[in-house]
This record gives sequence, structure tokens and C-alpha cells, in this order.
Amino acid sequence: MFVYLQSFFLVILEASCCKIFFETFGKKRYESGRLKNYILFTGWIASVYLAAMVTEHVFFFIKQGAVILLTGGFMALYLEIGCVKTFILAALFQGVLSAVDYCVLLFCISVFPHMLQLGESYGMESLLLAIIAKILLFMVVLMIQRYLGIDSDTDLTDTEWLRFLVFPVFTIGVIAAMITTSAGAGNREKDSVLSVIAFCLAGMNGVVFSLIKDILKREQELGRAEVFRVQAKNQTRMYRSISDNFEKQKKKTHEFKNQMVCIEALVTQQKYDELHRYIRNICGSLSSETPAVQTNHVIVDAILNSKYQEMKKKNIIFIFQMDDLSGILMQDEDIVVILSNLLNNAIEACGQCQEQKMVKMKLIKEKHAVILSVRNTYAHKILYQDGVFQTTKEHETGEHGIGLKNITDTIMKYGGYYTIENNEKEFYFSAVIPQ
Repeated sequence: MFVYLQSFFLVILEASCCKIFFETFGKKRYESGRLKNYILFTGWIASVYLAAMVTEHVFFFIKQGAVILLTGGFMALYLEIGCVKTFILAALFQGVLSAVDYCVLLFCISVFPHMLQLGESYGMESLLLAIIAKILLFMVVLMIQRYLGIDSDTDLTDTEWLRFLVFPVFTIGVIAAMITTSAGAGNREKDSVLSVIAFCLAGMNGVVFSLIKDILKREQELGRAEVFRVQAKNQTRMYRSISDNFEKQKKKTHEFKNQMVCIEALVTQQKYDELHRYIRNICGSLSSETPAVQTNHVIVDAILNSKYQEMKKKNIIFIFQMDDLSGILMQDEDIVVILSNLLNNAIEACGQCQEQKMVKMKLIKEKHAVILSVRNTYAHKILYQDGVFQTTKEHETGEHGIGLKNITDTIMKYGGYYTIENNEKEFYFSAVIPQ
């Protein structure tokens, strides 16, 4: 009975590796249906185990063919992958499994020549050797997922991968020590304890891996939520600016009516000197309220004029070169992301300067592309963390970096490219966005 349990647990280890291998190339068909996934996975393990038991004394390739058919069929139900591809992947996995088993066997025979004949006298050594092979298979599958996986957003860094691989390597070392210390025909109770320990160590590798993937997925969701929050914040600022401009325009319309009444009264009374002074005052106030930026694009104008007024209040010099941008082929929300984040970062950096505060901006449309560049002065040291720019403001830790990442992601969405540079005094961002 215990031998059958050992075989069943070995099948579970193989099935877990196979599941990770297949998830490298496809997404789950039932992302929210955990019960359905568990039922499919359990049914698949039971079917493979029964097939292995039935074909135990059958020709090797017939046994492999049965396992490939069962694996391909269940994986076609479990993942959003075509049937042909699932059977091909099942055959590839069986090939990887056989290759790992064979390599481990050759290595152990070269190190432990007495294991050349693996029979009843070496039953425990054979089991521990099989567990080592499954752990090595687990590591190979993880490497395949690392470099070929479709879900690279939740991937570990190279350093994190090396740290994680310490655990399976340690497990292999412990089980190898068990092999060297166990006798050829040892005590049955001792062998049972060793096998349980080995299976538990192997299972812990899968548990740790699953926990790490869940943590990474959670961090990714939190990152997306933070990105959405920053985007919503920028869009709210823009819409508030548009709303304020609309209210100002309504007031100006009302004032215009009153001004016309006053002008008519002065003309009627022939008070031309007072009329001249009054009109001159009106023209002066109108010129001071005329939008500084006019590109024939309502969203661009709203953002740039809003930022212009903000810079003016903070005594930041704003030098800009604009073009007719009425033909830009970009979604409004993407324009908001790029311009708002760039100018917010520039204003934040200039606000920390004690001497020169200056922002230079170029936004023009050429024949097949939009050229964008922003150059601003800064005072504090630019912080880098994992290749991402970080803000120096404690209450907005990471928001600068997230904003810049939003910009680059949006530019790359349109097939564009960008450059980021800085010297001792200025930070420079430039981009080309195809149209």
C-alpha cells in the first residue's frame, strides 16, 4: 500500500511541473472558477495515475502515448490553447521529463556505482533518486517559464530568481545526503520517515513558488491601481481646469454685455476721451487674459495653458515652441497622460530650485510623427530605483516614477521611442510618436 502512495505522490509532483509548464504557454480557461480548475486538475492526476498503473508492464512508448493523450486532452479543457498545440506541448513535456530522469540516473550511477542495479535492495535509494529528478524537473520548468512565459509582468528579477533557486538546490542536497546515509536494505520505518521528509521538502518548493507568484500578482494589481490613481488625478486636474476656463468665459460674456452698455452710453454722451481710456483699459485686461498657448487642439490647449498659469504663479520661466496640432492622431486620455505627467514633474523639479527656474518645451507635428521634448532645471539629486526615476517628495514616494512610466508606456503604445538624459543642472526628456 505504501508503495502505491509513493507512486501517487510522484505523479502529483510530475503533474504540478506539467501544470506550470503548460501555464507558460497559455492562460487558464476559467480564471475565476477555482473549483472547476481543481476538479480538472484532480481528474487529470487520477487518470494519469490509473493509466500508469494499467500500462505498468506495457511497452514504454505505448505508456508514454497514453499519458500524452490524457495530458493533451485535459490541458485543452484547462487552458485556452488549441488541441493540436496541447498535444505537442504534452509530447515536449514528456520528452523533458524523460531527459531529466535519464540525466539524473546517469549521474547517480557514475557517483554511486553500486546503484547500477536498482532493485528491491535499493528501493529507498530509487525513490529518493526519483524525487531529486522531480525537483530538477521543477527547476527546468521554471527556467522555461522564466524565458518563454507569456506572463512576464509578474516575473522575478534575476537576483530574485537566484535567491529562490537556493531552496530547491538545498532540497536536492538534503535528499542526496539521505541517499548516501541510507543503507541498501534499511529499516522499513526509517525508510518511511525518510520518504515522507523527502516528499514534504519537494512539496514545499511548490508551495513557496505558488506563494511568490501570488505575491507578485498582488503587487502587480496594486501597481495598476496606483497607475490608475495617478492617471485619474491628472485627468481630474485637466477637467477642473477646463471647467474653470468655462466659468471664466461665462463671466466674460456677462461682463462684455455690461461693457457694451457702458460704451454705448459714453458714445451717446460724446465723452470720447473717457471712452478712449475705457476701451484702452478693456484691451489691456483682455490681452492679459488671452490664452498663452493656441495649438488648435482643445485638450492640448487646456493642459498647456493651465500649466502655464501654474508656472507663472510659481515664478517659473516657461519657454515653448508649438505648432498646429489639430491633426494629432492620439486619444485624448493619452495626451493627458503624457503632457500632464511631464509638466507636473517639471514643475515639481523647478519648485525645488533656489536659483534658475525654467521649463523649455517643444511640441510640433511633422509629416509622420509628433516631436515632443521637455527640458527643466532641477536642484536635488535624481534618484533611481530598479531603473525607475523616483520623486524626492516624501508624501509622493514613487509617484514621480509611476508618472514617468505612464508616459513611456503610452509612447510605446503608439510605436514611439524616447530618450531620457540629465546633467548637473537640467533634466531632459524627448520622444518621437509616429502618426
